[in-house]
Amino acid sequence: MTEALRELSARLAEVSDLERAARVLGWDQQTMMPPGGAAARAEQLATLGRIAHERFTAPEIGRLLERLRPHEEALPPDSDEACLIRVARRDYEKAVRVPAELRAEMLRAASLGHQAWVDARAASDFPGFLPHLQRNVDLALRYVECFEPAGEPYDVLLDDYEEGATTAEVRAVFEQLKDGLLPLVASVGERGGGPDPLRGPFPVDTQRRVIDAVLARLGFDPGSWRLDVAAHPFATTFAVSDVRLTTRYGEGDLSALFGAMHEFGHGLYERSVSPELERTPLAGGVSLGLHESQSRLWENLVGRGRPFCRWLFPLVREAFPDALRDLDEDGFYRGINRIVPSLIRVDADEVTYCLHVILRFELELELMNGTIALRELPEAWNARMLEYLGVDVPDDARGVLQDVHWSGGTFGYFPTYALGTIMSVQIWEQAQARIPDLDAQLEAGEVGELREWLRDGLHVHGRKFTPQETLERLVGGPLDAGPYLAYLTRKLDGLYAVA
Repeated sequence: MTEALRELSARLAEVSDLERAARVLGWDQQTMMPPGGAAARAEQLATLGRIAHERFTAPEIGRLLERLRPHEEALPPDSDEACLIRVARRDYEKAVRVPAELRAEMLRAASLGHQAWVDARAASDFPGFLPHLQRNVDLALRYVECFEPAGEPYDVLLDDYEEGATTAEVRAVFEQLKDGLLPLVASVGERGGGPDPLRGPFPVDTQRRVIDAVLARLGFDPGSWRLDVAAHPFATTFAVSDVRLTTRYGEGDLSALFGAMHEFGHGLYERSVSPELERTPLAGGVSLGLHESQSRLWENLVGRGRPFCRWLFPLVREAFPDALRDLDEDGFYRGINRIVPSLIRVDADEVTYCLHVILRFELELELMNGTIALRELPEAWNARMLEYLGVDVPDDARGVLQDVHWSGGTFGYFPTYALGTIMSVQIWEQAQARIPDLDAQLEAGEVGELREWLRDGLHVHGRKFTPQETLERLVGGPLDAGPYLAYLTRKLDGLYAVA
C-alpha cells in the first residue's frame, strides 16, 4: 500500500466513523428517544453530517485521489484497493458539488420532519405535516441544482440510491409492470378476498418468541444483532458486526413476522460484507435496489414459499393453537399469500405491492417537476389508489402519511422497492439453479447454503462494483421484469387458477 493510499484510507475511515455515529443517533430517534429530544437531535445530526461532509470534501482528499490515479490503473480493476479509489472518487466528485451547510440543513430538516410525521400520522393530520414536507421538497430541489443538468431533475435523486439508473429507464420498467400487474389483479378479483384465515388474536409476547425462533433459524446472532420496535420498520448497521433490525407489532395479524424476515434480509447483506472493507466507502450495499432484493427474497421467496412454509407452519400453529385451531398447512400457505388490494404498502401482497411503489414514484416525479402542489397530494394519492388498486382511502394516516420517507427528504428512494422486487426473482432463479435441492433444504428449515451463496455472490463485495455490474455478475444479465411477472403468474395459478 502506498503512503498516499494509507493517508486516504485513514481519512475515509474517519468519515465513516462520523457517519456511523450519526446512524446511531438516527436509530435511537426511531426506537428509544422520547419525543422531547427531537429538536436537540436534529441539531446533533446536522452537526455530525456537516463535519463528515467537510472532512470528505476537503481538498486533501481530492489531491490524494489524483495522486492515486496511476496506482489505481496499475492494479487489477476488481481488487479492493482499485475499487476503493474508484468508488471514493465517484462519491467525492458528487459530494464536492454540495455545500456543507446545505447537507447539514437537509439532515436537520429530516430529523425534525421525522417527529412531525410521527405526530401527524397519529392524528391523521396532513396539514400539520405540510410545512415539513414543503421544507424537504425545497431542499431536495436545491440539492438537484448543485449538479449538471440531467435528463430529468429526478435523475439526480435517483442516482443517490440506484447509481446509474435514469428516470426514463425506471419509467419504462414501471410501465411494463403496470401492464402486467393490473390484469393479474383483475384476474384474481373476488377470489382473492373472503375471510382472512390468519386473523388473531396473536399476543405480542408470543409473536416475539416466534420471531426470535425464526430469525435464529435464518442466521440472527444475538452477539451481533438486535431487534427492536419502530413506527416504521427499518434496518441499519453501525459496523459489520453491529446490525440493528426493527419491526412493529399488532395482535390482529402476523405482519410483524414477515416484516422481521424482510428486515433480516437487509441486515444479512450488511452483516456479510467483507470485514476487510470496514470503515471504507465500500462497506455497505451497492444500491438500495439490490438491498431490497435481499429483503424481498427472504420475506417472500423464502418466507412465503411453499417449501419453507412446511417448516414454519408447525412452529406458528404450536405458538397460537387457539387462533389456528382449524387451519392446516395448505390453509396457512394460502393465508400468508392471500391476494387482496389493501391500504398499506408494507403489508401489501406480492401482486399489488409494486403498484403501491409506482404510485409513489409518479407522485415524486410530479413534485420534482412542479406539476402538482403539495396540498394536492392527498387527493392525488387517493385517486390513484382507487384507480390502481380499487381501494378507497379513509384517512391520510392510512394514505399519504403512511410512509416515513418524505419526512426525511428521501426522494428517489421509492422506485428501488420495485426494482429490488424484480431483482429478487432473478436472483432466486439463479439460487435454485445453483442449489438443486434448495426446496428440500427449506422444507427442513435449513438456509445455510442459500445464505452462503448469497454472501459469496453478492454480499461480500459491498460497493466494489456498480449496481449494474453486481447484478450482471450474479444473474448473468441486466434488470428484467419478465421473470418476476412470470413468477407471479405461476403463483397465482397455483392459488387461484387464474393463468
